[in-house]
Amino acid sequence: MPDKKNRVHLNRALSKLGILTRSQANEAILAGRVKVNGRIVRDPAASVDPEKARFTVDGEARRRAPWRTILFHKPRGVVTTRSDPEGRQTIYDVIGAEATGLRPVGRLDRATSGVLLLTSDTGLADRLTDPANGVPRLYAVTVRGRVDAADVATLERGIVDGDDDLKAESARVRKASARESHLMIELREGKNREIRRLCAAIGHEVTRLKRVRYGALELGDLAAGQWRAVDEEEVHRSFPEPKAHPPRKV
Repeated sequence: MPDKKNRVHLNRALSKLGILTRSQANEAILAGRVKVNGRIVRDPAASVDPEKARFTVDGEARRRAPWRTILFHKPRGVVTTRSDPEGRQTIYDVIGAEATGLRPVGRLDRATSGVLLLTSDTGLADRLTDPANGVPRLYAVTVRGRVDAADVATLERGIVDGDDDLKAESARVRKASARESHLMIELREGKNREIRRLCAAIGHEVTRLKRVRYGALELGDLAAGQWRAVDEEEVHRSFPEPKAHPPRKV
């Protein structure tokens, strides 16, 4: 009897293995360009075991892409997507062929720069973006106006914005004047535009936002648009596996 636990849709399997992106997989499958165990499969939702099935794309046997992770300094004005219907520059345009088979770990909005990880390891990406794991993210933030101690206390206490509870894990003011303030803000979940929304709640508009650290991986002196390889040992040091909680006593 087949092990249903390990089976996923064919388009997801090709994506998980770093063979094709989900959209590329859908296109190739529907066009009859994909074989599974020697047979053409035209249904992107066909159930397969990615670890046991044999895949062929355009007549070429394809296997799991080699493990690769890179740390990229995403520039401002670049979108975190593979393609953009509005024709804006994407992270894949900037990185080029070196990004083949890699997916971004989370997102940075177009106006935000800094640390963005890309990896072929979908399990790693899922673990780092799971809010339950609370991976720390540190941002250098510039806002209009003077931020005082009461503002910092509000950021750390948190606010409710719509359906979201927003909260800075920590916040500190590096420099403040009547014109602008410079802060360091750490998040643990990274909800959509969280820092911009937090700062708006205390009456300050964000004018510049850069992620300078993700987990223990720091941007350092990496220039905008540049990237460097991250090996598995560095990943393990920077993102230790979460410890299992002991069973509750009853």
